[in-house]
Amino acid sequence: MKKFRQPEQIDLLPYMGKWLALALLVAALTGSASAFFLFALERATFIRETHPWLIWLLPLAGFAVGLAYHAFGKRVEAGNNLLIDEIHDPKNTIPFRMTPLVLGGTVMSHLFGASVGREGTAVQMGGSLADQLAHHFKVDAQTRRVLIMAGISAGFASVFGTPLAGAIFGLEVLAIGRMRYDAILPCVVAAVLADQVGLWWGVRHTHYAAGVIPPLTGAGLLATLCAGVVFGLAGMVFANATHKLSDVVKARVRYAPIRPFLGGLLVALAVSVLGTQRYIGLGIPVILESFAHQLPASDFVGKLVFTVVSLGSGFKGGEVTPLFFMGATLSLRLRYFIFSSISNA
Repeated sequence: MKKFRQPEQIDLLPYMGKWLALALLVAALTGSASAFFLFALERATFIRETHPWLIWLLPLAGFAVGLAYHAFGKRVEAGNNLLIDEIHDPKNTIPFRMTPLVLGGTVMSHLFGASVGREGTAVQMGGSLADQLAHHFKVDAQTRRVLIMAGISAGFASVFGTPLAGAIFGLEVLAIGRMRYDAILPCVVAAVLADQVGLWWGVRHTHYAAGVIPPLTGAGLLATLCAGVVFGLAGMVFANATHKLSDVVKARVRYAPIRPFLGGLLVALAVSVLGTQRYIGLGIPVILESFAHQLPASDFVGKLVFTVVSLGSGFKGGEVTPLFFMGATLSLRLRYFIFSSISNA
């Protein structure tokens, strides 16, 4: 008589149940933290825009942020790199202090006028909160890796309202194009649920009207490929310039709190000289404006320089939204240049 064997799917139920429960906890914590962060960010932006003189306090805000990290956050100063290191080679629990430090530092940066983003903050909050769960439940190293990845996915998804992009971001955090297949379920579930938690708290994300999608043609495909190369080069210039400035500042200014003080002073002086606050903060109004009409090349250059100075000198935040700004202000100019070149060829 043959021995009865239950279906393999039944054997997977405990595994799926465990990860669904853990992903739900990660989503609840990260989605709520991101919602609080977005509300605080919205309020800080409103106060800055209605009180333009606050830009002159940016150097002091930078000093305060730098001092807080110097005194209490040396273990978490690496930010996203610390998360990646712990996923790659788990050693120590990521301190919970990463969450309040990066949240407070980013809100202060926006309140007084630094040109920084927000995804880095949400990702660090998600990763550190997920690791607190790993420590509480005393999970093994493999489970801890996946939990941190799920936290990263939840943070990215909830701050932008993009669950699919958040899940992929967390899955590819170690190497682009290489996915941890055992992390697909936790990352997708955490990303989707964290986004829903944020919506439940009342978060409203910015929507961009793309308009009519043109039909696929040979010229359009060639233009898209050319634009992709230019966008990639622009992103590379931004990343290299930020890292280079950070290295130079660290080498020449030994006392960490002075670095963002000097960066804040440069940003404040530049705002005063240019007579505009167009290039500080997230810059979402300018991104929306780019969908309506052609913007000057100075917008791309201005946001690039302001963001490199802000992040390179030590202000906290992210890079993605400033990159959205740069891509949006560069795209239309590329469109006309590339299409005219193709037409004349």
